[in-house]
Order: sequence, then structure tokens, then C-alpha cells
Amino acid sequence: MNTPNPALVTQRAARPLPRLALLLLCAAYVLPGIFGRDPWRNADITAFGYMLSLAEGRSPWLAPSLGGIPAEAALLPHWLGAGFIALLSPWLDPSLAARIPSAALLTLVLALTWYSAFQLARTEAAQPVAFAFGGEAGTLDYARAIADAAVLALIACLGLLQLGHETTPELAQLFGISLFMWALAAAPYRGWQVRAAAIVALVVVSGSNAPAMALTVGLAGALVCARSSYPSVRSHAPWLLGATAAGAALAWWLGAWAWRVDVRPDLPQLLQVGRLWLWFMWPAWLLALWTLWRWRNYLQHRHVSVPLLSVVVALLASFSMGSSDRALLLGLPGLAVLAAFALPTLHRSTTAAIDWFSMILFTVCAGALWVIYLSVQLGVPAKPAANIQRLAPGFEPLFSWPALLAALVATACWFWLLRWRTGRHRDALWKSLVLPASGVALCWLLLMTLGLPIVDYARSNRTLAERIARHVPSGECIAAPDQALPTIAALEYFGPYRVDASNDVETTACRYLLREEAIAAQNIVPQGWVAVASERRPTSRSNQNTIYRRMATP
Repeated sequence: MNTPNPALVTQRAARPLPRLALLLLCAAYVLPGIFGRDPWRNADITAFGYMLSLAEGRSPWLAPSLGGIPAEAALLPHWLGAGFIALLSPWLDPSLAARIPSAALLTLVLALTWYSAFQLARTEAAQPVAFAFGGEAGTLDYARAIADAAVLALIACLGLLQLGHETTPELAQLFGISLFMWALAAAPYRGWQVRAAAIVALVVVSGSNAPAMALTVGLAGALVCARSSYPSVRSHAPWLLGATAAGAALAWWLGAWAWRVDVRPDLPQLLQVGRLWLWFMWPAWLLALWTLWRWRNYLQHRHVSVPLLSVVVALLASFSMGSSDRALLLGLPGLAVLAAFALPTLHRSTTAAIDWFSMILFTVCAGALWVIYLSVQLGVPAKPAANIQRLAPGFEPLFSWPALLAALVATACWFWLLRWRTGRHRDALWKSLVLPASGVALCWLLLMTLGLPIVDYARSNRTLAERIARHVPSGECIAAPDQALPTIAALEYFGPYRVDASNDVETTACRYLLREEAIAAQNIVPQGWVAVASERRPTSRSNQNTIYRRMATP
């Protein structure tokens, strides 16, 4: 049957996903990784270091710094994390307090994706074809089913896993983009709420160190509204231009405008970009491409153009910034909404292939995590534990009853879900995304329970700080010129030490000096200093951190 509208959905297929099941799945995705871990190396601990510096008064709130090195202009997320640290201290560890607003932002991203898809699915062009004798899906039921599928598609995206659970400005940017997408989606049905949401969204994105993204999506959103067939939507266009101007003005005041373009149109970069896009947006990009093909006559309609807007901007930003995964992150909510609109057009053989692939992939991944856990805890089989000791020498296994019980419950739920999905449940519109989303949540939960001690040992700088503490008394000043920001943040948090990274070796007033040096190289000792010891992270193979003490003046 060839119809202009490709969506054929019965009323039975439009039944919603049970609310309790959806909430539990979101909780299983959001909560693991918040508790019981250190800030991880690179972006996670760097952002946390700026927040801690603000909360402890070591840098002014308008100019956060680490060891004297100023931060990029991402004041809003740094203020948010520092505020929670100051508010919840000393009852909660600072790293846990800083992760609470990050978890709240991720939860809001999931909720805004749901509401955006719901509003877009209510539009006339997105509605399924009316049957000759009735029985097609009702408007609200169809919209709820599409919204449920959009949340499942977002959870299933592999790129959201790590970046969505870090304490970084990109999570605030992701919230702002999701809020702006909701503002565009709800434009036909809301008045002042849409305008307020657009202003807040673009100000948040600009204040989180992504002014170019805010400017681009703001202008594109204003164009979408201006070309809309809804008079109420066209009235929002001047307000969106005003919101864009407000975001640009904030970025100018913060000094956030910076040239980050790094385009090298050669084959190696193209291959790198391709690999990143393939796994980062998996599996939603497959369904999104199918949506663009099946709904190709509706590209100018709201349910396609609104989510496509943020996806295209994120893809262009990722490519222009040298295959940046953090720029690509901002396109995932729109990609998930596009993926949801593919479901009414899928054939039964396609949904069966998605189910079987997800069942095999995530069962194997979960089994591998259990094998590694048993090897580490019991020594059987022996090879995985030996490999871990080779890759992370000095690791000591830790046992936790709550972690084991949570992993057992999650694994039991996975097998129950496999039994449910392989039964006769062919009607629900969202059924094809249940296993991919649940499989990602299962593996993340197992990694953050059974595998958390290993991940924490490998990705935390705590061990390095503890090894440095053997040679440098707590509270001392350490000169760290040319040190990486994650190392500076680890020294200030785990030490705790006073770190001077803004002065060179000759002008610093510190009694100790820390330099990162190649292990096999002949390193020159700075004049006036004496080498005390060399320490390195357990997983480092090429570099070490050499500790120097200032020689006593005669």
C-alpha cells in the first residue's frame, strides 16, 4: 500500500511503555557512576578541580583557576557544581556533591527528549494514516509511544554513556540544546513558556563555553519558526533572534569566543571522523537515516526539521573541530527523536534483526564482565585477572555486597526481558528499542558495580597522588609548570597541596617541583633543585612524574 504518509500504526501498537518500567530503566542508566568513585582523568577531574577551587575560595567566582591557570569561559556549570559542593559540605564528599547536578542535568535531558518527541508527534503531518474502517492509533497514544521510543533510542546511544556521566560543561550544553529543541517542538502549543525556554537554553549553552553552537542553533531555529505554517509559531521567531543575541552578548562578556576550527580534509581525518560517528551515534543513526528516507517528502515539516536541526549543527561542529566527540554529543537528543519516527515504518524482519543482534551483543558483553569479576574475586578463570595485573599493576580487588546484589538483580532483569521480548509481543511501537536501551543500561550498571574498582584504579589519579605523598608532606606548595590540568586538580584534591602552575622553575616560591618526564630519556635536573623520587600512574608506560626539592641556600 503506497501512501504519502509512511506511518501505519494501529491502536494496539500505540500502547505506551509502562511508566514504572521506563522510570526504572532511566534510574538504572543515570544512577550508576554517581556513587563510590573518584573523578576520572582528563575532562572529568579537570572540571571538578575548577568547581572545588571555587567552593574552597582558592579562586574568584568570576575567574576560576587551577594552580593559577584560568579556566575556559564555562562559568555556569562550574558555578553549579561549586554551589553544590559548598552547600553539601562537609556532609558529602566534594566529588559526589559535584556529580549530583550532573545527574540532574542528564535526567532533564531524558525528560526533555521525551516531551520534545511527544509534542512533535502530535503535529498533523506526523500522524499515522487513517484506516478505511478505523482502528488507527489515536493522536495522544501515538505521541506517547513515539516519545517512549525516543528516550529508549537516546539511552541506547553509546556516545552518551561516559560523557553523560562526567562532571563537565558539555552536560550543561546538552541540557541547553535539549531545552531549545523542546521550545521549538512546543511552539505551536505554548506561548511565553517557549520564549522563556529558548532564552534560558541559549544563555546556558553560551555560558557553558559553546557560543558558536548557541548562535548557530538559535539562527536556524528562528528560520524554522519563520517558515512555519503555524501563525503562532511564526510569532516566536523574533523572540528566538533575541535569545540568540542574549547568548552572543553573554559569550562576549565572558570572553568565550575562540577559534576552535581544526579542519584537515585529508583521508586520515575523514576516516577518523567516520569511525567516531559510526560508534558514537550507534544505533540511533541507522534508524535516523531510515527516517530521513521514509519521511523524505516531509523534511520541511516540524517532526523532521526540528530534531534534524540540532543533528546537522552537531555534525558540522564535530567535523570542523577535528572529529570532536563532545561537539557530537549535542546532536544525540535530536538523533534519538529522528530514530523514534523510523519505528512506524520498519518491517518485521528489520525489528527481528535488531532484537537478535542486541540480544547476542549485550549478553556476551554482560557475560564477559561477570567472567572478569569472578576471575578477580575467585581466581577462576585465572587469565583475566593476570591480564588486569599486567595492565594495572598493583591493583587490589575490592568486594562489595551492595554492588554484587545490584549486579545480580540487573542480570536477572535482563534475562526476564529476553524471555518477554522473545514471546508474542509484536504490537508495541517501541518494542525494537527495548533490548538496545536495556542492554546498554545493563552493561553500564555491571561496569559501575562489578568493574568499578578496576575502572577507578585505572582512570583515577588518586594512586599517583598517594605515591607523591610519600615524598611531599600534605599541605606543601608544589610547583607544576607545564603539568596537565588533570594532574594539577588531583594534587589539589587528593593531596591536598597548594599548586603553582603559573610560574616557571626560576620564579616559583614553592619548595617542591613536579615535572612529567619520559621514562627512558636523560632528563636534565633544573639548577638549584635536587631529584627526590620518580613516581608514575599504574597504567602509564612511557611517562613518569619526577619530584624535586629546592636545595638549601648556603
